Amino acid sequence: MEPLAPATREKNLCLGVDPFWSPIAMVATQDIVLRNFFRERIVLGIDNLPMTGPVLFAPTHRARWDGLMLTMAAGRRVTGRDNRFMVTKTEMKGIQGWFLQRLGCFPVDQLRPSLTTLRFSIDLMVAGQQLVVFPEGRINRYEKPIRIKQGLARLAQLAFRKGVDIQVVPIGLGYSEAIPSLFGRAAICFSEPMTIGELGRTAANRFNSELVDRMHAAEQASLKAVGRINKAH
Repeated sequence: MEPLAPATREKNLCLGVDPFWSPIAMVATQDIVLRNFFRERIVLGIDNLPMTGPVLFAPTHRARWDGLMLTMAAGRRVTGRDNRFMVTKTEMKGIQGWFLQRLGCFPVDQLRPSLTTLRFSIDLMVAGQQLVVFPEGRINRYEKPIRIKQGLARLAQLAFRKGVDIQVVPIGLGYSEAIPSLFGRAAICFSEPMTIGELGRTAANRFNSELVDRMHAAEQASLKAVGRINKAH
């Protein structure tokens, strides 16, 4: 049986970035929703944002606003590239799923990631795209210690094995309230990109440990920017 082509893999997972709905969603979310919901949107560490080459974004996950904040700070208007989000299968259902299908998001089974999902993720890296994976796997609103799953490191190692020079960018998000409220403040901080140059479990564990430290430091910077640093322990 012949392996699937990248375009076929994408069709098996999602509908790609729709040229009609994507610009509409950009205006609706960036120019209307974000601008009117938060009184201030702060971007820190912008110099750490790669403008070329394959990028794997590794943000903390604190609210459903995270994806919109990341797209505002590092989406097409900034880097000239769309963010391709790897999301849970449940997020791809209903009306929300209908839109996500057309905005470049694709599903992953967190317990049993399919080969199609993993290979499509590598396809995106080979093509020099921006892939977003939330390493924690779920929303953690109340600053519990960051615990990440093994999927991101595994993906980075697979890309390395394919000869892809991938840049992993740790990101921290912070909001003035644990549950973001109208006219609150929001911040996103980009840490210096990381690379993975070794294979194996030991290398992955070492990579994950550094990734957690950088995500935490970036999150602390964001929390300080929105005035919550004294509560972030």
